[in-house]
Amino acid sequence: MSATTSGDISAIPIVDVSPLLSSDDEAARATAAELCRAYEQLGFALIIGHGIPPEVVERTFAASRAFHAAPLAQKQTIVINEFHRGYMGLASSTVVTSLVAHNTRPNLSESVLVMHELAPDDPNVLARKPLQGPNQWPSWMPGFRATILDYMDAMEALARRLLRGLTLGLDLPEGLLAPMFARPTLFVRLLHYPPHPADAPSDQFGSAPHTDYGCLTILAQDGSGGLQVRAPDGRWLDAPPVPGSFVLNLGDLMPLWSNGRFKSTPHRVINNRTGRDRYSLPFFFDPGMETIIECLPGCTGPGNPPRYEAMRYGDYLMERIDKNYDYRKRRG
Repeated sequence: MSATTSGDISAIPIVDVSPLLSSDDEAARATAAELCRAYEQLGFALIIGHGIPPEVVERTFAASRAFHAAPLAQKQTIVINEFHRGYMGLASSTVVTSLVAHNTRPNLSESVLVMHELAPDDPNVLARKPLQGPNQWPSWMPGFRATILDYMDAMEALARRLLRGLTLGLDLPEGLLAPMFARPTLFVRLLHYPPHPADAPSDQFGSAPHTDYGCLTILAQDGSGGLQVRAPDGRWLDAPPVPGSFVLNLGDLMPLWSNGRFKSTPHRVINNRTGRDRYSLPFFFDPGMETIIECLPGCTGPGNPPRYEAMRYGDYLMERIDKNYDYRKRRG
Protein backbone atom coordinates (compact mmCIF):
# COMPACT_ATOMS: atom_id res chain seq x y z
CA MET A 1 0.00 0.00 0.00
CA SER A 2 1.15 3.52 -0.65
CA ALA A 3 -0.10 6.98 0.24
CA THR A 4 1.86 8.86 -2.41
CA THR A 5 0.73 10.30 -5.71
CA SER A 6 2.98 11.72 -8.41
CA GLY A 7 5.51 13.15 -5.99
CA ASP A 8 2.89 14.68 -3.65
CA ILE A 9 3.47 12.90 -0.35
CA SER A 10 0.45 13.29 1.90
CA ALA A 11 1.09 10.50 4.41
CA ILE A 12 3.63 7.89 5.48
CA PRO A 13 3.39 4.87 3.13
CA ILE A 14 2.39 1.51 4.65
CA VAL A 15 4.27 -1.57 3.42
CA ASP A 16 3.46 -5.21 4.19
CA VAL A 17 6.89 -6.83 4.51
CA SER A 18 5.63 -10.40 5.06
CA PRO A 19 6.79 -11.54 1.58
CA LEU A 20 10.38 -10.95 2.71
CA LEU A 21 9.83 -13.79 5.19
CA SER A 22 8.68 -16.23 2.50
CA SER A 23 10.43 -18.34 -0.12
CA ASP A 24 8.46 -16.72 -2.96
CA ASP A 25 11.24 -14.81 -4.72
CA GLU A 26 8.88 -12.90 -7.03
CA ALA A 27 6.79 -11.65 -4.10
CA ALA A 28 9.91 -10.76 -2.14
CA ARG A 29 11.26 -8.71 -5.05
CA ALA A 30 7.94 -6.87 -5.42
CA THR A 31 8.00 -6.00 -1.73
CA ALA A 32 11.64 -4.93 -1.98
CA ALA A 33 10.71 -2.61 -4.86
CA GLU A 34 7.89 -1.12 -2.77
CA LEU A 35 10.26 -0.51 0.14
CA CYS A 36 12.78 1.12 -2.17
CA ARG A 37 10.10 3.48 -3.49
CA ALA A 38 9.41 4.53 0.08
CA TYR A 39 13.16 4.94 0.68
CA GLU A 40 13.44 7.13 -2.42
CA GLN A 41 10.37 9.30 -1.84
CA LEU A 42 10.44 9.84 1.91
CA GLY A 43 12.94 7.57 3.66
CA PHE A 44 10.13 6.45 5.99
CA ALA A 45 7.47 3.75 5.98
CA LEU A 46 5.08 2.07 8.37
CA ILE A 47 5.70 -1.68 8.13
CA ILE A 48 3.19 -4.41 8.88
CA GLY A 49 3.39 -8.18 8.40
CA HIS A 50 6.76 -8.15 10.16
CA GLY A 51 6.24 -11.31 12.21
CA ILE A 52 7.21 -9.85 15.62
CA PRO A 53 4.78 -11.23 18.25
CA PRO A 54 2.86 -8.39 19.91
CA GLU A 55 3.62 -9.76 23.37
CA VAL A 56 7.36 -9.24 22.76
CA VAL A 57 6.71 -5.55 22.13
CA GLU A 58 4.27 -5.19 25.03
CA ARG A 59 6.68 -6.80 27.51
CA THR A 60 9.35 -4.34 26.45
CA PHE A 61 7.05 -1.35 26.79
CA ALA A 62 6.02 -2.61 30.23
CA ALA A 63 9.68 -2.89 31.27
CA SER A 64 10.35 0.63 30.01
CA ARG A 65 7.38 2.12 31.85
CA ALA A 66 8.37 0.32 35.07
CA PHE A 67 11.96 1.56 34.83
CA HIS A 68 10.99 5.16 34.19
CA ALA A 69 8.49 5.05 37.08
CA ALA A 70 11.34 4.32 39.52
CA PRO A 71 12.75 7.10 41.74
CA LEU A 72 15.41 9.22 40.05
CA ALA A 73 18.08 8.18 42.55
CA GLN A 74 17.44 4.55 41.70
CA LYS A 75 17.62 5.17 37.95
CA GLN A 76 20.87 7.07 38.40
CA THR A 77 22.56 3.95 39.81
CA ILE A 78 23.01 2.91 36.17
CA VAL A 79 23.88 6.36 34.81
CA ILE A 80 25.27 6.16 31.28
CA ASN A 81 28.85 4.90 31.11
CA GLU A 82 31.72 5.62 28.74
CA PHE A 83 30.47 2.87 26.41
CA HIS A 84 27.16 4.72 25.81
CA ARG A 85 25.09 2.30 27.87
CA GLY A 86 22.78 3.17 30.74
CA TYR A 87 20.40 5.87 31.94
CA MET A 88 20.26 9.41 30.57
CA GLY A 89 18.12 11.86 32.52
CA LEU A 90 15.82 14.57 31.24
CA ALA A 91 17.39 17.25 29.06
CA SER A 92 20.77 15.53 28.78
CA SER A 93 21.09 15.53 24.97
CA THR A 94 21.06 18.37 22.45
CA VAL A 95 21.22 17.55 18.74
CA VAL A 96 23.85 20.10 17.76
CA THR A 97 25.02 18.08 14.73
CA SER A 98 21.63 18.36 13.01
CA LEU A 99 21.93 19.52 9.41
CA VAL A 100 18.27 20.56 9.31
CA ALA A 101 17.86 22.82 12.34
CA HIS A 102 19.91 24.92 14.73
CA ASN A 103 19.01 23.15 17.95
CA THR A 104 20.02 24.83 21.20
CA ARG A 105 17.55 23.40 23.73
CA PRO A 106 18.05 19.92 25.22
CA ASN A 107 15.51 17.26 24.27
CA LEU A 108 12.63 16.88 26.71
CA SER A 109 13.09 13.15 27.22
CA GLU A 110 14.86 10.56 29.34
CA SER A 111 16.03 7.15 28.22
CA VAL A 112 17.90 3.93 28.86
CA LEU A 113 20.41 2.92 26.21
CA VAL A 114 21.25 -0.76 25.68
CA MET A 115 23.67 -1.87 22.99
CA HIS A 116 24.90 -5.19 21.62
CA GLU A 117 25.79 -7.52 24.48
CA LEU A 118 29.47 -8.46 24.66
CA ALA A 119 31.30 -11.12 26.64
CA PRO A 120 33.78 -9.81 29.24
CA ASP A 121 36.64 -11.48 27.36
CA ASP A 122 35.66 -10.13 23.95
CA PRO A 123 38.84 -8.72 22.34
CA ASN A 124 37.16 -5.37 21.68
CA VAL A 125 36.09 -5.16 25.33
CA LEU A 126 39.58 -5.98 26.55
CA ALA A 127 40.99 -3.33 24.21
CA ARG A 128 38.39 -0.82 25.47
CA LYS A 129 37.48 0.18 21.94
CA PRO A 130 34.79 2.85 21.53
CA LEU A 131 31.29 1.59 22.43
CA GLN A 132 32.61 -1.91 23.18
CA GLY A 133 31.83 -2.41 26.84
CA PRO A 134 29.26 -3.65 29.35
CA ASN A 135 25.55 -2.91 29.34
CA GLN A 136 24.09 -1.75 32.64
CA TRP A 137 21.04 -3.44 34.12
CA PRO A 138 18.73 -2.26 36.94
CA SER A 139 19.33 -4.62 39.87
CA TRP A 140 15.83 -3.95 41.24
CA MET A 141 14.24 -5.35 38.02
CA PRO A 142 15.45 -8.97 37.75
CA GLY A 143 13.57 -9.70 34.50
CA PHE A 144 14.61 -6.51 32.74
CA ARG A 145 17.76 -7.84 31.08
CA ALA A 146 16.09 -10.91 29.56
CA THR A 147 13.15 -8.85 28.28
CA ILE A 148 15.34 -6.27 26.56
CA LEU A 149 17.73 -8.81 25.05
CA ASP A 150 14.78 -10.86 23.72
CA TYR A 151 13.45 -7.71 22.09
CA MET A 152 16.84 -6.90 20.57
CA ASP A 153 17.15 -10.43 19.17
CA ALA A 154 13.72 -10.19 17.54
CA MET A 155 14.46 -6.76 16.08
CA GLU A 156 17.86 -7.80 14.75
CA ALA A 157 16.24 -10.74 12.94
CA LEU A 158 13.67 -8.36 11.42
CA ALA A 159 16.38 -5.87 10.45
CA ARG A 160 18.31 -8.58 8.62
CA ARG A 161 15.18 -9.46 6.62
CA LEU A 162 14.77 -5.79 5.73
CA LEU A 163 18.44 -5.70 4.74
CA ARG A 164 17.67 -8.53 2.32
CA GLY A 165 14.89 -6.35 0.90
CA LEU A 166 17.38 -3.56 0.37
CA THR A 167 19.74 -5.97 -1.40
CA LEU A 168 16.96 -7.22 -3.68
CA GLY A 169 15.68 -3.71 -4.38
CA LEU A 170 19.12 -2.53 -5.47
CA ASP A 171 19.75 -5.69 -7.55
CA LEU A 172 22.84 -6.43 -5.49
CA PRO A 173 24.31 -9.92 -5.18
CA GLU A 174 22.67 -11.89 -2.37
CA GLY A 175 24.68 -11.47 0.81
CA LEU A 176 26.81 -8.56 -0.43
CA LEU A 177 26.05 -6.48 2.68
CA ALA A 178 26.31 -9.35 5.17
CA PRO A 179 30.05 -8.92 5.97
CA MET A 180 29.39 -5.31 7.00
CA PHE A 181 26.96 -6.61 9.62
CA ALA A 182 28.95 -9.61 10.85
CA ARG A 183 29.51 -7.71 14.12
CA PRO A 184 26.79 -5.07 13.92
CA THR A 185 26.46 -1.98 16.04
CA LEU A 186 23.09 -2.36 17.76
CA PHE A 187 21.19 0.05 19.98
CA VAL A 188 17.80 -0.04 21.61
CA ARG A 189 16.69 3.11 23.40
CA LEU A 190 13.86 3.00 25.92
CA LEU A 191 12.54 6.53 25.61
CA HIS A 192 10.13 8.38 27.89
CA TYR A 193 8.72 11.78 26.94
CA PRO A 194 6.78 13.67 29.62
CA PRO A 195 3.79 15.71 28.46
CA HIS A 196 4.88 18.79 26.54
CA PRO A 197 4.53 21.92 28.72
CA ALA A 198 1.77 24.21 27.54
CA ASP A 199 4.04 27.23 27.95
CA ALA A 200 7.07 25.67 26.21
CA PRO A 201 8.79 27.89 23.63
CA SER A 202 8.40 27.01 19.96
CA ASP A 203 11.93 25.62 19.77
CA GLN A 204 11.41 23.11 22.60
CA PHE A 205 11.01 19.52 21.41
CA GLY A 206 10.78 16.08 22.91
CA SER A 207 13.24 15.20 20.16
CA ALA A 208 14.51 18.10 18.07
CA PRO A 209 14.59 17.87 14.24
CA HIS A 210 17.37 15.48 13.24
CA THR A 211 18.35 12.57 11.04
CA ASP A 212 19.54 9.23 12.41
CA TYR A 213 23.21 8.33 12.22
CA GLY A 214 23.26 4.80 10.83
CA CYS A 215 21.53 2.33 8.53
CA LEU A 216 18.03 1.22 9.62
CA THR A 217 15.86 2.44 12.50
CA ILE A 218 12.84 0.36 13.51
CA LEU A 219 10.57 2.15 15.97
CA ALA A 220 7.77 0.87 18.15
CA GLN A 221 5.63 3.72 19.46
CA ASP A 222 2.73 3.80 21.89
CA GLY A 223 -0.62 5.42 21.10
CA SER A 224 0.36 8.96 22.06
CA GLY A 225 1.39 10.24 18.63
CA GLY A 226 3.77 13.16 18.32
CA LEU A 227 6.29 11.76 15.81
CA GLN A 228 6.52 13.89 12.68
CA VAL A 229 8.47 13.43 9.44
CA ARG A 230 9.50 16.25 7.12
CA ALA A 231 8.17 15.82 3.58
CA PRO A 232 10.27 16.94 0.59
CA ASP A 233 8.21 20.14 0.35
CA GLY A 234 9.00 21.02 3.97
CA ARG A 235 5.65 20.07 5.53
CA TRP A 236 5.70 18.00 8.71
CA LEU A 237 3.70 14.76 8.32
CA ASP A 238 2.37 12.80 11.26
CA ALA A 239 3.65 9.23 11.63
CA PRO A 240 0.50 7.81 13.23
CA PRO A 241 0.65 5.02 15.80
CA VAL A 242 -0.93 2.23 13.71
CA PRO A 243 -1.54 -0.84 15.92
CA GLY A 244 0.79 -3.73 15.09
CA SER A 245 3.10 -1.63 12.94
CA PHE A 246 6.64 -0.36 13.26
CA VAL A 247 7.98 2.89 11.87
CA LEU A 248 10.93 2.17 9.58
CA ASN A 249 13.33 4.91 8.56
CA LEU A 250 16.77 5.22 7.06
CA GLY A 251 19.83 6.80 8.63
CA ASP A 252 22.63 8.88 7.18
CA LEU A 253 24.56 5.91 5.77
CA MET A 254 21.87 5.10 3.22
CA PRO A 255 22.29 8.16 0.98
CA LEU A 256 26.04 7.42 0.94
CA TRP A 257 25.55 3.77 0.02
CA SER A 258 22.89 4.55 -2.60
CA ASN A 259 24.68 7.62 -4.01
CA GLY A 260 21.78 9.88 -3.04
CA ARG A 261 18.98 7.62 -4.26
CA PHE A 262 17.65 6.95 -0.74
CA LYS A 263 16.76 9.58 1.85
CA SER A 264 17.75 10.05 5.47
CA THR A 265 14.79 12.20 6.42
CA PRO A 266 14.52 14.74 9.23
CA HIS A 267 12.02 13.91 11.96
CA ARG A 268 11.02 15.25 15.36
CA VAL A 269 8.84 14.51 18.39
CA ILE A 270 6.48 16.91 20.17
CA ASN A 271 4.44 15.11 22.84
CA ASN A 272 1.48 17.50 22.87
CA ARG A 273 -1.34 15.34 21.55
CA THR A 274 -2.79 13.56 24.59
CA GLY A 275 -1.44 15.20 27.73
CA ARG A 276 0.01 11.81 28.69
CA ASP A 277 3.51 10.41 28.97
CA ARG A 278 4.82 9.01 25.69
CA TYR A 279 7.00 5.91 25.36
CA SER A 280 8.86 4.64 22.30
CA LEU A 281 11.37 1.92 21.48
CA PRO A 282 13.73 2.84 18.63
CA PHE A 283 16.05 0.02 17.54
CA PHE A 284 19.09 1.02 15.49
CA PHE A 285 20.68 -1.54 13.17
CA ASP A 286 24.07 -0.34 11.99
CA PRO A 287 27.21 -1.93 10.53
CA GLY A 288 30.38 -2.76 12.40
CA MET A 289 32.47 0.16 13.60
CA GLU A 290 35.32 -0.67 11.19
CA THR A 291 33.06 -0.73 8.11
CA ILE A 292 34.06 1.59 5.28
CA ILE A 293 30.96 3.30 3.89
CA GLU A 294 31.15 4.02 0.18
CA CYS A 295 28.94 3.90 -2.88
CA LEU A 296 27.56 0.42 -3.51
CA PRO A 297 27.97 -1.37 -6.86
CA GLY A 298 25.21 -0.43 -9.26
CA CYS A 299 24.55 2.93 -7.59
CA THR A 300 27.04 4.77 -9.77
CA GLY A 301 27.88 4.81 -13.45
CA PRO A 302 28.37 7.05 -16.51
CA GLY A 303 27.00 10.48 -15.70
CA ASN A 304 26.44 9.46 -12.07
CA PRO A 305 29.79 9.50 -10.29
CA PRO A 306 30.03 8.90 -6.52
CA ARG A 307 28.79 11.99 -4.69
CA TYR A 308 30.28 11.26 -1.28
CA GLU A 309 33.72 10.46 0.04
CA ALA A 310 34.26 7.07 1.67
CA MET A 311 34.34 7.09 5.47
CA ARG A 312 34.76 4.74 8.39
CA TYR A 313 31.45 4.29 10.18
CA GLY A 314 32.93 4.30 13.69
CA ASP A 315 34.57 7.69 13.13
CA TYR A 316 31.31 9.21 11.90
CA LEU A 317 29.29 7.75 14.78
CA MET A 318 31.67 8.81 17.53
CA GLU A 319 31.85 12.38 16.23
CA ARG A 320 28.09 12.69 16.56
CA ILE A 321 27.85 11.00 19.94
CA ASP A 322 30.67 13.15 21.35
CA LYS A 323 28.96 16.37 20.24
CA ASN A 324 25.32 15.59 21.08
CA TYR A 325 25.41 14.05 24.56
CA ASP A 326 26.18 16.06 27.68
CA TYR A 327 28.04 13.27 29.45
CA ARG A 328 30.55 13.10 26.57
CA LYS A 329 31.16 16.85 26.71
CA ARG A 330 31.94 16.70 30.43
CA ARG A 331 34.67 14.07 30.07
CA GLY A 332 38.10 15.37 30.94
